[in-house]
Amino acid sequence: MERVERVLCRYQRNIFQTPQVVEVGKGYKSVRGRVTRKPALIVMVKEKLPLSSLAHHMRIPRFIEGVKTNVVEVGEIRLLGRTDYHRPVQPGMSIGHYKITAGTFGAAVKDRHTGELLILSNNHILANITNGRDGRACKGDPILQPGPYDGGREDQVIGYLERFVPIEPLIQEATCPQALRFQDMLNKLLKIFRPDYQVRLQKLASDYNLVDCAVARPISPEAIREEILELGKIQGVREVELGMEVVKSGRSSGVTRSTVKVLQATVKVLLDENLTGMFSDQFVTGPLAQPGDSGSLILDRENYAVGLLFAGSEQSSVGNRIQNVLELLEVEF
Repeated sequence: MERVERVLCRYQRNIFQTPQVVEVGKGYKSVRGRVTRKPALIVMVKEKLPLSSLAHHMRIPRFIEGVKTNVVEVGEIRLLGRTDYHRPVQPGMSIGHYKITAGTFGAAVKDRHTGELLILSNNHILANITNGRDGRACKGDPILQPGPYDGGREDQVIGYLERFVPIEPLIQEATCPQALRFQDMLNKLLKIFRPDYQVRLQKLASDYNLVDCAVARPISPEAIREEILELGKIQGVREVELGMEVVKSGRSSGVTRSTVKVLQATVKVLLDENLTGMFSDQFVTGPLAQPGDSGSLILDRENYAVGLLFAGSEQSSVGNRIQNVLELLEVEF
């Protein structure tokens, strides 16, 4: 490798005079997509063209002073602004319902029945923590990119809310007719003795939530990309396992890695001020995210999806099992 480094220092300026070259460095040679242990001078180009189409002075020689070269196509290298306006937009960038701050575009998925391309993220990112009865969001609401907190404007719509899995808070207002009649009777009695007081009956949710997820319909298929920013293409779906190394690409902290610590967790989550929800069948990792990373897809080391990030603290992060997300939303990668 020292020999490669000497050649790199001596020839990198000359190599960059070739218009297609965007990066030069040292590494190991790849053969048909597999990395070998043979040191090489790595030359990355915007587009790898056939030798027959290149003038002699634009060709990268196979050897430079006895050192092998490896030409790799990487495309145009750009700044990766996650909170800026982008078209097309990639998973890992800022997105959000017009009433929220901002979250993360998790993945591009397709409807199992129609094949329509959709944007996947959390309910609390695309649908404002709604249960469908509270007026917080409804189908057709605009989704902005970037999210409102990042400067997203009304004319920067990337899509429209298509559907969501309701999030039920742990404590809910009573709706049953008998309970409401009893509440009314108590308030009439209370008004005699304490007219400045009022009784409100509440009930505990009968079931825990399984997921925090929703999908939006993009303004056009061309407006979004499927490759996750800095991670690439999703390879498929896998079951999450204890000790599994995982990675995510999110709006706030970019690409971060951790390991799975807990499975089949039941978690109490602060949804909003004075609003708490219970979630079952979750998995917990070490610290993986910061506020604004919600909605990120969680993948294993080989880019297989295992979960959807939705909550966490400074010490841990919490994800929905991806199988539950895909099943309840009726979508697939």
